[in-house]
Amino acid sequence: MIKTKKLGVIVAVDGTISTVGMYNMSNDPDLIWNGDILIGPKVGAYLTIRQNDAQIIASVITEKVIDQQNTIKSKEFGNRYSKNSINRVIQLKTQGVITNGKFEITSSCVPMIGNEVTLTTQKELEMIYGVSEDDICNENTIEIGKSVLEKQPIRLPINNFFASHIGIFGNTESGKSNTLHKLYLELFKSKYKTGILNKSQFLIIDFNGEYTQKDAFGLSKKDKRVFNINTRKPQDKITVTRDYLFDPDILSVLFDAKPATQVPFLRNALRIFNENVQSGESFADLEIGLMKSILSGMKQVASDAKDNWIQAGKNLDIESSLFVTLENLTPNKYYNALFISDQVYISAGGVPSNNFMEKSGLNKIKAELIEKFNAATNIKQLEFFLEFQKVYVSAWKSTNLDFINPLFNRIKSAFNSLEKVIEIKDDLDGVYKSVNVFNLVNANQEITRLIPMLISKMFYDQQKSTIADSEVTQTKHLIIDEAHNILNAEHRNVGDSWQDYRLSIFEEIIKEGRKFGFFLTLCSQRPADISATILSQVHNYLIHRLVNDKDLKMLENTMPTLDRRSLQMIPSLGKGEAVVTGNAIQVPVFIKVDPTIIRPKSDDVVLTDIWTKKN
Repeated sequence: MIKTKKLGVIVAVDGTISTVGMYNMSNDPDLIWNGDILIGPKVGAYLTIRQNDAQIIASVITEKVIDQQNTIKSKEFGNRYSKNSINRVIQLKTQGVITNGKFEITSSCVPMIGNEVTLTTQKELEMIYGVSEDDICNENTIEIGKSVLEKQPIRLPINNFFASHIGIFGNTESGKSNTLHKLYLELFKSKYKTGILNKSQFLIIDFNGEYTQKDAFGLSKKDKRVFNINTRKPQDKITVTRDYLFDPDILSVLFDAKPATQVPFLRNALRIFNENVQSGESFADLEIGLMKSILSGMKQVASDAKDNWIQAGKNLDIESSLFVTLENLTPNKYYNALFISDQVYISAGGVPSNNFMEKSGLNKIKAELIEKFNAATNIKQLEFFLEFQKVYVSAWKSTNLDFINPLFNRIKSAFNSLEKVIEIKDDLDGVYKSVNVFNLVNANQEITRLIPMLISKMFYDQQKSTIADSEVTQTKHLIIDEAHNILNAEHRNVGDSWQDYRLSIFEEIIKEGRKFGFFLTLCSQRPADISATILSQVHNYLIHRLVNDKDLKMLENTMPTLDRRSLQMIPSLGKGEAVVTGNAIQVPVFIKVDPTIIRPKSDDVVLTDIWTKKN
């Protein structure tokens, strides 16, 4: 039997709530027992209910005094609550049971009237907050801080914690950025560092440039790469494969294409481009063939079809003089032939002769199309193709140009941004390192919309394809800071197509990713703005101070492991303090996260230092 200080006895039991009559009125916050400093019986502290060989662990949820001698109201406080007239009563909520030296959540033992209540010993606290002895012996844990009340070191099991989806939430200045950095800094400092960097990949979406320091996460350039995405002054480019960028869903989102008219145009155009355009020769053959069809179908096509084709060619910076003969083709009075001269012409429904191709300048234009296309980037090549595709759909009046012209205004702007930040390669080997930080602080809105979705989908599909039906032998970890920026569910309800598609991607990742070894870490100051579907799939949480009722309500509805008392404490947490709860630990734990020497760039601005600093 463990000898410890007896505090009181159970006098009532109601489900998981027990009422304790205390033996004395002592209200010391800390007590010394057998050389250990133990926490006194105050709200939030653990106490132990002794029941034969079992120790039932419970937390204090309320305390009060009952006046036994005075039962009537009195205006004189001196007539009430005298030294011998009151009893101290506390209420406990059962958390679990220690049996055979191990703490577990179970209902096999319940408090009974007459059970004595004692201080929880240091050894019992270690069992509550601890992890399995195997994990400790094998160093399968990381330490991130100490419990707020007992100052007990809190260790998280690497396997149960990092092989899960993680949520880190808290208001501005609550310490959530430090917590995110601390988690992965400690992971990379573990004895598994070499294996982690060889068999896992970490992708960090950083909207505010907080994790871009050269020593962030305690890693050097050998293992980490920072992509500084800048749409004003181009810096680094993100490498993607052609099939991910030239995806109709991705580009529809980027161009903000309207579902009824513009999305079908994009889907059909990309299908033709991906299937039929592999080189400058195939591009030129396709577009010269389009002009031949326009000339041959002179009676059926729109009257401005030829001029639109010529303008598309000029938009590729082809010399204007090459188009003069085409611009001056003269129809006969029946409008069934177009003449360069009496001997050189093309008839309606006919095929242009070699002489016509030469005299009209089409052969020279074809050579220019080949040269311009081959010299262009992949993104420019698609832009060239779409210019002619617009001519194609309008020539036979299958699409009204009034519907797709606004799309092309957005396409030009979007392609200009893409050229600054994206490059396309067939093979990504050697491009990305074990840890990759995508710094979006200098990116415009179009790019901040696109990059997280593009990166997430590309790496998730890559991981899914690699694992497929086989055993998970490598993992990917996607870390999104300020996750509310891209996972806001409200836009879905107002018809925002880019949000709708992006949420669909992330909802699939968080629902299915775990089985393929793909894990999410979300960090946000506004959990209420994140899709409830996504939030409900998070397995482990670190919650810093939150005061907004909507945020607290969202947590209450989506976090089954967070009890009511813990929820009520969240608005009063100090900087760096958090409640840890989830599948990786047995009971919610209030911790003070240790600050790191290597810090994210999220410290508060000190105005007086700025104003007094000499230039």
